[in-house]
Amino acid sequence: MSDSFWSDAERHLVRYIGASSFVPEIIERAEGSFVWTADGRKLLDFTSGQMSAILGHSHPAVVDTIQRQAATLDHLFSGMLSRPVVDLARRLAESLPEPLSKVLLLTTGAESNEAAIRMAKLVTGNHEIVSFARSWHGMTQAAASATYSSGRKGYGPAAPGNFAIPTPNAFRPDFTTADGELDWRRQLDFSFELFDAQSVGSLAACIVEPILSSGGVIDLPPGYLAALRERVHARGGLLILDEAQTGLCRTGDWYAFQRDGVVPDILTLSKTLGAGLPLAAVVTSPEIEQAAHDRGFLFFTTHVSDPLVAAVGNTVLDVLTAERLDVRAGELGSYLRKGLLESATRHRVIGDVRGRGLLIGLELVADGGRQADEIGAAVTRRCLELGLHMNVVQLPGMGGVFRIAPALTSTTGELDLGLEILDQAIGEVTGS
Repeated sequence: MSDSFWSDAERHLVRYIGASSFVPEIIERAEGSFVWTADGRKLLDFTSGQMSAILGHSHPAVVDTIQRQAATLDHLFSGMLSRPVVDLARRLAESLPEPLSKVLLLTTGAESNEAAIRMAKLVTGNHEIVSFARSWHGMTQAAASATYSSGRKGYGPAAPGNFAIPTPNAFRPDFTTADGELDWRRQLDFSFELFDAQSVGSLAACIVEPILSSGGVIDLPPGYLAALRERVHARGGLLILDEAQTGLCRTGDWYAFQRDGVVPDILTLSKTLGAGLPLAAVVTSPEIEQAAHDRGFLFFTTHVSDPLVAAVGNTVLDVLTAERLDVRAGELGSYLRKGLLESATRHRVIGDVRGRGLLIGLELVADGGRQADEIGAAVTRRCLELGLHMNVVQLPGMGGVFRIAPALTSTTGELDLGLEILDQAIGEVTGS
């Protein structure tokens, strides 16, 4: 059966992950922090699916909601409204600071970013978009045009008016102070000097993640977001924050922007909002929504305001609130970080441990003449053999960076197991 499965996969599936290969396991089921393979192996999932299943796999409350909602109201004409949709919009608004109170419910992160960029262009009357050179915002047209970490070559022209600015990476700083630390203020000044030299004076928005995930789990320095917003507003643009992976408690706060006290003009949510199901949101102010509506804002899609996934979103908020998973993510994140730092004392190949809450990056550096990306790939393979699924990001100019994002419902025992396997795999691959 296994041979037939892989033969069918090779014959019939479009390969959609670039030069990478599919994980060489057939996954039969998942529960909590684990997935089980067809041959009975139990794998600890240190990525919570695609960084989405924040409540773990098949959470009982989510399963119950899906069964109940699917039996009563699953999908509607896109112009119709249901109670789960309005309830979720209200509850999201209540979880956010003013003036973020107008909500559009969609499916994926790319779709929410597409809608946010479209709204910003319509409201401002401008067309230029700024994002980080390590960004990932999705694979649809406007989102892909604002994505620079990979996937740009070979597809023809991107949307006109897109600009990349340097990413403030404290581990690999482009600009430094006298003591060798990242000088993000000087870097930001330089970024907008470059933008101003190329801009035609039509900035619609700047879209960024508070913590770049696919870009190597790079946490923006405190103060950066406020300074960025000031520069964007001064040029007539809006600040869009993409909290696909950082929103809904993962970083130890309900939203990552809370640390900086910076409220975006438009907020996009996805991944964590559906806890693994396709649910996303665009949230903005009444003023921006009114301006968009007055100009005829159109984003009428097949699955806008779907009741089934909206009901799941409400259940996700129930569980996050009842179990205080923002606090738990902060505590578990500190526990995990401590374990990774201890591992770094044993393995010179570990160059940096960074991130917030349960979104942590572990960057490998070249060791003994070997390339860090080769080590990262080898460690990933060995972890899988030992029962741990890891995700490693490999970008030009950076070492291999593991994105570690366990479920917020993880136990310390599960984190210990992951730390033990990871430590063993690094030791075996590097001989340290």
